[in-house]
Amino acid sequence: MLTALVIDDELFAREELAELLAQTGEIDVVDLASNAIEGLQKINSLKPDVVFLDIQMPQISGIELLSMLDPDTMPTVVFVTAFDQYAIQAFEDNAFDYLLKPVDPCRLKKTVSRLVKVARFNAQSEPQNIAAIAPTHLDQIPCVGHNRIMIIATENVECAYSDISGVHVRTQNQTASTQLTLKNLEEKTDLIRCHRQYLVSIKAIKEIKLLENGLAEILTLTDYEIPVSRRFLKALKETLGIQ
Repeated sequence: MLTALVIDDELFAREELAELLAQTGEIDVVDLASNAIEGLQKINSLKPDVVFLDIQMPQISGIELLSMLDPDTMPTVVFVTAFDQYAIQAFEDNAFDYLLKPVDPCRLKKTVSRLVKVARFNAQSEPQNIAAIAPTHLDQIPCVGHNRIMIIATENVECAYSDISGVHVRTQNQTASTQLTLKNLEEKTDLIRCHRQYLVSIKAIKEIKLLENGLAEILTLTDYEIPVSRRFLKALKETLGIQ
């Protein structure tokens, strides 16, 4: 049986879809999420086989959430949408399945049959083309901290770093944890790599201290110290136009 996560900001819509999926006898709905931030956390922790994803959600849309997932490990995505046929064509062209609201049980049955068939052969004959429809740049980063959920604009990020407890995003005013990986942040934002565990915003650099053995240290506008490894120092200098 396939495991699934339903992400939809409408309570009735997600509960009804979960019930319809349970009735098929082929899908085990492991959890529900009411927004993209909660959905991202549950995708990373539960690792469902399939995500039924609503497109139109507040703050972070389903399409934006798609760009926050690692293409190498992301589950199969089925969009749940009220979009018209012209918008839906983009999903069809790039091998994404979709369900129109309100969800028709017969149409859902076809989708589930397709999912089961793909799982049985343990490969997708037509892989989902994430890059074709997901944004190439993240304008905001979902974060959690001190019992609250925050949306941080990428332009306000001073640096991002990883440690044993996860990935953290730092601004001039706060530090918060995010479910995004450093790799995702490096690829989808203007942050650049300066160390295996650190990304930095060029705009936040106040000073670079050159140390011994080809190492360096960045001092940000808030006097936060960031290590620079030999591996990334040359590229950092080139980015800044320093010989």
